Amino acid sequence: MSDPDVDQQAEKMLEAALGGMTPHAALLAASRAETADVEGRAAAIARNRERALKLLAVLEKTGN
Repeated sequence: MSDPDVDQQAEKMLEAALGGMTPHAALLAASRAETADVEGRAAAIARNRERALKLLAVLEKTGN
């Protein structure tokens, strides 16, 4: 195979691996997924804090 053939084949393999997305689109999708994950973790932390405060209030009322 000549170099242009190898380059073209590598480009096709990369495109297939990215599910038809361009490298730029794949980077944007990964960035959005990471942002969503951070937001999800922040929401979970907030829920856990709220639950802990409720539990603490109940424990203080019962005198434990």
